Amino acid sequence: MGIVVQKYGGSSVADADGIKRVAQRIVNTKKQGHEVVVVVSAMGDTTDDLRDLAEQVTPLPPPRELDMLLTAGERISMALLAMAVSSLGHEAQSFTGSQAGVITDSVHGKAKIIDITPGRIKSAIDEGHVAIVAGFQGVSQDTKDVTTLGRGASDTTAVALAAALGAEVCEIYTDVAGVFTADPRIVPAAQKLDRVSHEEMLEMAASGAKILHLRCVEYARRYDVPIHVRTSFDTIEGTWILPDTADTEGDTVEQAIIAGVAHDRSEAKITVVGVPDKVGEAARIFEVLAGSEVNIDMVVQNVSAAATARTDISFTLPREDGQNAMAALAKIQDEVGYDKLLFDDRVGKVSLIGAGMRSHPGITAKFFASLAAAGVNIEMISTSEIRISVIVDEGQIDTAVRATHTAFDLDADEVEAVVYGGTGR
Repeated sequence: MGIVVQKYGGSSVADADGIKRVAQRIVNTKKQGHEVVVVVSAMGDTTDDLRDLAEQVTPLPPPRELDMLLTAGERISMALLAMAVSSLGHEAQSFTGSQAGVITDSVHGKAKIIDITPGRIKSAIDEGHVAIVAGFQGVSQDTKDVTTLGRGASDTTAVALAAALGAEVCEIYTDVAGVFTADPRIVPAAQKLDRVSHEEMLEMAASGAKILHLRCVEYARRYDVPIHVRTSFDTIEGTWILPDTADTEGDTVEQAIIAGVAHDRSEAKITVVGVPDKVGEAARIFEVLAGSEVNIDMVVQNVSAAATARTDISFTLPREDGQNAMAALAKIQDEVGYDKLLFDDRVGKVSLIGAGMRSHPGITAKFFASLAAAGVNIEMISTSEIRISVIVDEGQIDTAVRATHTAFDLDADEVEAVVYGGTGR
């Protein structure tokens, strides 16, 4: 049997009992004949607690030192888990991100993985040991400083290691039993999906589904890494996320029309009012935003008013980037000549996702009709081949998700979802 990479989130290792339970699962996998590499997050809310402590010391902690502090959480988890595995009679070695060969760029707080050089991990495996790696962290290729990869990036660490090691599967253990057709906290009748394509999961993650980190899914798709999302609190089968061309049954099976409904409460909307309708003005606006490292989601430009030759440009972005974006745009008001900026942080995104949309007309009409029947007003619309997203008022997100889920017959006959932890990670 080949290598299995397992990732355990903070809720799975939140206390000593959780760590012991995870250690037993690792040992059971080892006894089945697999070589096991484990990626672990910080215990429970440790990362948040460390961040709060830093802000008590100084409201603006230096990014380098903050990364050094935050990586301590995963180091605690990996060492305790290695001890627990050893107590069960199996050799285990823990490794920091840098020791595991996770090479990143130099951007503190949201570094990107450049390369994986898992020489020490391979040596540990060859010696029959369980390798336990601290997630969420690496080392800068240029400065050699410790870096963190951003919130939830232990998923990305695990998939990157699985790709580098040629693992047969990357198992992501969380506090829910798999990927559901909607957030079970909003839709108790959501159904667990047995299988999802990388393409669909990529859209779901980008649309706000918190079960997997977006960069993790991008990495899995690029390197064709199968992912098995399951819970560490039970032994039930979870959800398989497979390459887009994969078929678990061995026969061609028609793709389900809709995979699920995702939502995102972290959106904000900016409208640039009265932009001169001239070549290059929109480009200038978005160049400034790109230079400020602001990620843009949806963009809508109105038809230019004939009387004024001016137009309005609206776009959505992560709410946390709102202040940065507004400041960057304010600096070029005189240069561009727009009238004013409007900022709305009381919006959210609801998305309908499914690869079967390609061959089924009428999906858009049904989606919009279900929202209208529920009294939900649509502010912006964006589509891809397998996704339709709308921006709605923040207070109408739950209503929109439930109405859409029911309209597309996704409700289960009985409640399937159980949240074992409480973080969703």
